[in-house]
Order: sequence, then C-alpha cells, then structure tokens
Amino acid sequence: MNAGIIGIGRYIPEKLITNFDLEKMMDTSDEWIRTRTGIEERKIADENTNTSDMAYYAAKEAIEDAGISGEDIDLIITATVTPDHSFPSVSSMLEEKLGAKHCAAMDISAACSGFIYGMVTAKQFIETGTYRYVLVVGAEKLSKLIDWNDRNTAVLFGDGAGAVVMGPVSEGKGILSFELGSDGSGGKFLYEDQKICMNGREVFKFAVRQMGDSAVHVLEKAGLTKEDVDFLIPHQANIRIMEAARQRLDLPAEKMSNTVGKYGNTSAASIPISLVEEVKAGKIKDGDSIIMVGFGGGLTWGALLMKWGK
Repeated sequence: MNAGIIGIGRYIPEKLITNFDLEKMMDTSDEWIRTRTGIEERKIADENTNTSDMAYYAAKEAIEDAGISGEDIDLIITATVTPDHSFPSVSSMLEEKLGAKHCAAMDISAACSGFIYGMVTAKQFIETGTYRYVLVVGAEKLSKLIDWNDRNTAVLFGDGAGAVVMGPVSEGKGILSFELGSDGSGGKFLYEDQKICMNGREVFKFAVRQMGDSAVHVLEKAGLTKEDVDFLIPHQANIRIMEAARQRLDLPAEKMSNTVGKYGNTSAASIPISLVEEVKAGKIKDGDSIIMVGFGGGLTWGALLMKWGK
C-alpha cells in the first residue's frame, strides 16, 4: 500500500507587516532584508488567533479537498514549536474542533523540519494498514516568540498553517523515499529561550550543505536522477539557501517554489503552505516527481521524494 496526499489546505493570517514597516521599528532597511533573505513581507496572526485556530482552518480545507469528513480521520499529527499550551496538544484540540471522534492525536516538535517528520510518520501507519486517513498539519505562531528588538531574527518569521490528508494512493504514486536526521551538537545555533535565538552564520552553513545533500540522497534511494525531478519545494527560510538546493539539483528557477518573499519563514508551516500554492497555481501536476526538503532547530533535517497524484 502506497501512502500519498489526497487533500490539501492552508491558512494565512490577514495582518501584513512589510519590510518598510520594519524600517520604522528597528535599524534595518527593505534592501538589506531583501538582498539577504528574499523576504519582502510576512503575515502575522492577531492576538486572538492561536496556532490551533490556524491549524483548524487549514485542516478543514484539506479534509474538504480530500472529499472525506472529520470522522474519517484516524490520526492527527501537528508539527509545531508554538502550541497554544504545553498540553493539551494542538492535535487533540483539532480532534474536537474537526469532529474526528475516533482518532488518535499527537504533536511533533522538530522545528522547521516538523512537517516532513509528520508526513514520514503518517506514511508508516498507512502503509502498514494500521490507519487509512492521517491528517498532517504544520502550524506556527512564531510572532509570539519574536524579539522585535533583534533585527537579525525579527525580519525573518511569519505565521500560518498548511495541512494535508494522507491516505492510500495507487501504485507508483505517493512517497517513494525519505531521509530524516538530527545533529544535537548544533542545537546551540538555533533555539528558543522565551524568544528565538539564532547564530545566523552557522545555521546558514549547515542549511546550505544539508538541504542539497538530503535532496540528492532521496533521489538516490529511489533510484532516480536529477533529470527526473519535476519540482522542488524547499523550506522557505532564506532565498540564498533555497537557491543552493535548487542549483545542487540543476533545476531551472521555475521548478522551485518561492513563497518566502510573501510569507517569510513560517517554520513547520512553510512547506505545506508552498505546496498548496503551487498545486493551485497548476505548477504541480499528476505524475510529477516532487522533492520536499527542510531543516530546522535541533538541528534537524528531513526530505522526501514523492510522485504526485492519487
């Protein structure tokens, strides 16, 4: 039994903060932010909107897109480092909101790699026949962890949520290969101590190397080559890191998702948000070979190769 995506959804908050807004708040400039990160603006959730709310809107859309109901979901996995509470989990809160009365629920904390971890976890349950439909959500309210006096981190992050329903798909479709990893010795370079703390130089060096390596590894595991890749969805952290991964695969620019300019780094939400955007834009079609790859605090990384379609 092959596990793939059968429904997609996302939620983007309304409040817009542009680079020009940030110029008024701190010692920075639109040019400085754009040239170093590729980010032009980001969306921020209001004080009454929590991570679970954004996750719910994205999940509801994904379930409707899959043509099923909340009661059909067997397991909910939410990737987030900004849950509403330490407990209950965002996934348990979603279970109630979605009317998923017969399901298990858990959160995953792997920072920006979390959504890939969630998809790979769902794959195991589906392919063993344990569960049929698994809802995987990436949702973050990073704005509550931003130090607005730290121009090195404040300019990077945004809020949002993306979700997929995973289930059995036809032979040859779905996830073909994956790679997950962690290097705890790099945890000191990106961590949360009430606010986001980051050594940008060290994270950049790690990400440029690891994103490219992981993308190549999942191709090798599936017995495919760079020429077989139709589309790349990298974690939307920094355009220079994303470009390094694209160039490693010898892909033209139009075959890489680039939403970082509009939404900034939304951590675990960035890959599913980008996926929804590209599918709705018609850039991802049935039968396409797609690589999703990310990195995050931990330091963690994850990549998967999938054949799009049901």
